[in-house]
Amino acid sequence: MELRPGMRWALGAVLAAAAASAAVAQNKVVNVYNWAEYTAPDTIPGFEKETGIKVRYDVYDSNDTLQAKLLAGKSGYDVVVPSTHYASRQIEAGLFQKLDKSKIPNLKHLDPEVMALVATVDPGNEYAVPWGYGTNGLGYNVTKVRQIMGDNVDLASWDMLFKPENAAKLKECGISMLDEAAQVFPAVLKYMGKDPNSTNADDYKAALDLLKTIRPYIRQFSSSGYIDELAVGDLCMVYGFSGDVMIARKRAQDAKKPYEVNYFIPKGGAPAWFDLMVIPKDAPHPEEAMAFINYIETPQVHAAITNTMFYPNANKDARQYVVKDVADNPMIYPPAEVSKTLYVIKALPLNISRLQNRMWSELKSGR
Repeated sequence: MELRPGMRWALGAVLAAAAASAAVAQNKVVNVYNWAEYTAPDTIPGFEKETGIKVRYDVYDSNDTLQAKLLAGKSGYDVVVPSTHYASRQIEAGLFQKLDKSKIPNLKHLDPEVMALVATVDPGNEYAVPWGYGTNGLGYNVTKVRQIMGDNVDLASWDMLFKPENAAKLKECGISMLDEAAQVFPAVLKYMGKDPNSTNADDYKAALDLLKTIRPYIRQFSSSGYIDELAVGDLCMVYGFSGDVMIARKRAQDAKKPYEVNYFIPKGGAPAWFDLMVIPKDAPHPEEAMAFINYIETPQVHAAITNTMFYPNANKDARQYVVKDVADNPMIYPPAEVSKTLYVIKALPLNISRLQNRMWSELKSGR
């Protein structure tokens, strides 16, 4: 059938509009800066397919790296994911923009109890949405450690790391510690019977003295590289993030390694934290940022991240899609009696943060 001139013009206009719309979609982009090892294989491709928005995705392995970029300004990122103890001060400093919750309808899936905890650093939940949360504890090559220290060794004890006579026995098979003062000092302070969020400079001096007793036995300070090293047997004990150790466990299992890797929340309390999606004040694409946050909070999407990376999330409706082995693992989702012993790492006064960092440099240098 031949189209009349008017019909041809109308059809041409429709096709031109469709092409223009497609071009606009193709030009949309969101720049995301997140922790390493923190997505499922289909997280980014799924978002791009569903929204037509291209993702430029970079990773870091410490809050200090992220903060340096935020303080420098014009980072170019639209979504960043600081931990609670950094995010609270960054929110106070006005580094982020408020969320337009009307553009993030999937916020309805968030657990009110978890969001109440997040509100202690983000009053009113105006700026931040949790990506994941977890604990800091001890990860082991269980097989090697028991060969060295005996089958009855208590792997859920901070003594394994903080008593020099124990650390000395594990020196040769490799000890790794998180490379961030704010992640380490609270655990040491709590172990010493002090406030893990102390603002007393003398408490930190005492903690540094303890850390110096085990410094000769620490092979490395690392906040992400230890995952593969633990998985392949190059380390036997790490002070690390819960999900990271579980990733190492899965990799060792998949590679059919002849040893067991596992994670333990030590008795007596361990640090807990949230990593929070926020939008920098000068984000070039805030609309796309909110679309990205909304997509992550799709229950099936967030469950897939937890199933892959072994970090629980704040999405209450995602729990039904989390695989049973993960959902029922008490080291990933701690039971109530363990949760009561956990404490949130808080933002500290600037003078204490600076003191921590100076002490950390002193510790790492071995002075």
